[in-house]
Amino acid sequence: MSYTQHSVGSGSRTARRTFEFGRTYVVRPKGRHQATIVWLHGLGDNGSSWSQPLECLPLPNIKWICPTAPTRSVALLGGYSCTAWFDAGELSEDGPDDWEGLDASAAHIANLLSTEPADVKVGIGGFSMGAAMALYSATCCVLGRYGNGNPYPVNLRAVVGLSGWLPGSRGLKNKVERSHEAARRAASLPILLLHGTGDDVVQHKYGEKSANSLTMAGFRTLTFKSYDGLGHYTVPREMDEVSNWLTTRLGVGGSRT
Repeated sequence: MSYTQHSVGSGSRTARRTFEFGRTYVVRPKGRHQATIVWLHGLGDNGSSWSQPLECLPLPNIKWICPTAPTRSVALLGGYSCTAWFDAGELSEDGPDDWEGLDASAAHIANLLSTEPADVKVGIGGFSMGAAMALYSATCCVLGRYGNGNPYPVNLRAVVGLSGWLPGSRGLKNKVERSHEAARRAASLPILLLHGTGDDVVQHKYGEKSANSLTMAGFRTLTFKSYDGLGHYTVPREMDEVSNWLTTRLGVGGSRT
């Protein structure tokens, strides 16, 4: 499925950029539909590569939506074009954040969840840049708005990030503390972060620093777990952790009834 998202910059830019998202893959629940998770792929990947392993998880009551990011130039790759949720230059707090790209992708993801039934719990997860996008969406949910000030329309119930980092961490604590409602949401939003100590693409220290930034900003229901020697990929025991955590946090049973 193709989808075109228009986004207005948050002050530094006045031009409008058009982002054309790729195909979206959907894994239907095999049992009773209790939750929907949008799962986001990493840099240069697509939704198809995650739809198959997610279908094999022992979570028959979860519907998985796996979109594909737009193809764009990425500074981290020297300007090479590939699928990316936003433009990334460096993984540090001092690096510039592509607010326009972040907001466009966050809006596209929220749009995919906005049509789910009211009694279905919704969440976002992802790997690498997809995890970064999931965490940015979590901050939008807590603050009640995107970076450009437009209202965020979805009430997330769970966020999962594998081998990722937190974009836009500068000033997050101050933004959350300025609003009692944001502080309440931050304290109650469950987040699971998993990261390998042997990751040479998104180093473990960035995942750990992101977890610390979120905790300091008031995200109290956050779990950060390290996997000794794990590189920039997933392993069965890590996905088992995701399955068990989602089952507990979302109250989705393992049965199909």
